[in-house]
Amino acid sequence: MEQSTEENIKQHIIPWAAIVAVALFLGLWLSGQDISARAAQAFPSSAQWSESLPTLSIEWGDTGRKLVESGAIDPEKFEQLYEERGGLSTEERALLYEDSGAVVVTKENAGVFLNLLWAVGIANENPILFDPDEMMNPVYANAGSPASGFASTGGWTLAHGSAMNHYGKHSIISLTPHQQKLVDDVSRNIYRPCCNNSTHFPDCNHGMAMLGLLEILASQGASEEEMYSAALAVNSLWFLDAYDTIGAYANEKGLLLSPQEMLSAYYSSASGFAKVAEQVSTLRQGGSSCSA
Repeated sequence: MEQSTEENIKQHIIPWAAIVAVALFLGLWLSGQDISARAAQAFPSSAQWSESLPTLSIEWGDTGRKLVESGAIDPEKFEQLYEERGGLSTEERALLYEDSGAVVVTKENAGVFLNLLWAVGIANENPILFDPDEMMNPVYANAGSPASGFASTGGWTLAHGSAMNHYGKHSIISLTPHQQKLVDDVSRNIYRPCCNNSTHFPDCNHGMAMLGLLEILASQGASEEEMYSAALAVNSLWFLDAYDTIGAYANEKGLLLSPQEMLSAYYSSASGFAKVAEQVSTLRQGGSSCSA
């Protein structure tokens, strides 16, 4: 389900340095219910995202404590995982046990937030998790439970007991009907380079974590545009090489891409990204302009 075509994106031509300044509101800050987008500095003309990575600040509050109290995160398992990697920092441990204000997601802690947000997505009550055409489709039944055989569910081993014991069963993030519709709509348009399903079908850890992030953003009053911008910031931290490549493609083509366009299946799905990467390789080898 591609969200953009070459025909409509060719209408927007601008150097890559301006793309970031105009299109990406990657300095999104969430402070209580007051949300404002701050323009980020333009990335280098080389389009190497990893040289000037965005950061994201979100209001974490008592989210971690709720995850621990509900059993969606077993803190001993969680900490043991990171002991093998040098241990959690003081700030990262606090995200599990203490109420926090605004916390910044960076290149250094993006992996920790991936796991924290994964837990939010899998445990929080949300009708998206029970979509009969996606996660709960009987076609994907495994040992009697349609949703249990995915990487996002079977792979979550940091809970008390089975991940399915917590699947959509806890009130971690509360959403109004309007906020739920926003999450539903936006999640259908956000992809990741490791899968071909949208966030609305969160079959892997990155998809489930993105769902958790969207729920947090919506609950704190984020607009649709802010949600796309935040999602792009986090995706670019989780998939550094992929977004370096997408940036190089946009730079070579002279394209102005909004966050929503960059997150679409055309660029950010596994199959879409593969096509982009192939074209970037051709361009770098001095090939003729691509028409795909």
